Amino acid sequence: MINLGKKFAQKLKGGEIFLLQGELGSGKTIFTKGLAQGLGIKKVITSPTFVLFKVYKAKTPGIKQLIHADCYRLKKGQEILVAGLDEYLGRDDTVVVVEWGEKLIEYLQNDFIPLYFKVEADKRIITVK
Repeated sequence: MINLGKKFAQKLKGGEIFLLQGELGSGKTIFTKGLAQGLGIKKVITSPTFVLFKVYKAKTPGIKQLIHADCYRLKKGQEILVAGLDEYLGRDDTVVVVEWGEKLIEYLQNDFIPLYFKVEADKRIITVK
């Protein structure tokens, strides 16, 4: 998952919004750690479940920051937008990753990339739809 996240990071230009969906333990946070490493972020990446989202400074040309958000505890995804995530969505110098992103879909006006995480027979599977 780390290496896959790093590979994704190599293709990013900025402005991308990833909505990660899948069960607990399916690899969403690990993928995000790899994405962060691929963007030159050295800080330890942890799930922002209780703070809703974290901002990390990226060290990649054209991308200034990675926003790592988590909607797990929210009843409606709109709550995270009101908390300030909306300020980062669609910015050309920012990549946004939202765990439990399915809660946010109906409130987004920006294009997004849905990633579905699944565990099958001790393998983690990611599907892009």
